[in-house]
Amino acid sequence: MANFEVITQSTVNVVITSSISSFAVEKRYPKNISIGELKGKLELVTGASARSMILEVYDREKEFVCALTNDNTLLGSFPIDDGMRIHVNDSQLKKGEFEDVSKVAKFELSQEDYSKRSDSVKAFLERNRLGKYNEEEVKKKAEEQEAKETEEEKIANSLQVNQRCEVTVPGQACRRGAIKFIGKTNFKSGWWIGIHYDEPVGKNDGSVEGTRYFTCPMRYGAFVKPAHVNMGDFPELFDEEMDEM
Repeated sequence: MANFEVITQSTVNVVITSSISSFAVEKRYPKNISIGELKGKLELVTGASARSMILEVYDREKEFVCALTNDNTLLGSFPIDDGMRIHVNDSQLKKGEFEDVSKVAKFELSQEDYSKRSDSVKAFLERNRLGKYNEEEVKKKAEEQEAKETEEEKIANSLQVNQRCEVTVPGQACRRGAIKFIGKTNFKSGWWIGIHYDEPVGKNDGSVEGTRYFTCPMRYGAFVKPAHVNMGDFPELFDEEMDEM
C-alpha cells in the first residue's frame, strides 16, 4: 500500500481587525507559533492587551469559523487559511481610543528655546554658514538682484506704451504686437512689459489674478521681461503674409 504525505504551507496570510480601531491590516504569520505568541504580535498591531484580548476567525464570507483559544496551542492547529480574518476583541479599551489625535499631548517648543538647541536644523545651518546664515552669500544675492532690477528698469524706461514691438522669448516663436503696459505688477516682483499680441498666442486679456493692467481680447495679452522686448516699426506678420500671396 502506498504511503501518502500531506504537505501544507508553513505560513498563513490573514487580515487583522479589532474592536478598538477602524483600520484593517494584512499580515503573514508562521503556523508553528503558539496563540500566546500570536497575541504578543497582535498587541503591537492593534494596541489591545495580550492578556485581555479574545481572538475570533472569520472566513471570506464573514462567517464565524472558530475562536483561537488556549495560548499553548499552535496557530496551525486551527482551521485557518489564507484570506481569512482574525478579529481581536478587547473589552478593556474603547473603539477609536488610539485614533483620536486630539487626546495626544503635543510637543511644543518656543522660538527662544529652539534657538538655544544645538541639535536643530537652525543650529546646523548657522554652524556651517548655509542659506540665510551665510551673510556673504546673502549679501551677494541681494546685490545681484538689485543689479538685475536696475538693468530691467533701464530697459523698461527705454520702451513706450502703444509702440510696436517684437518679442523674442527663448524657446518660443518670435511674436509681434504692441506695448500696452510698463511697470511693476502684483503677481510677481521686478519689471514687466504688457503686450497686446497681433494673434491669439498670449495667456490673458491684460489682467492677472484679478488686477487689470491693460485691456485686450482673451489670449491676446501677455507679460514678458523687458529684456525680451525689442521696440521698433514692426508690421503685423499677418499683413506681410497677405502681401506675399
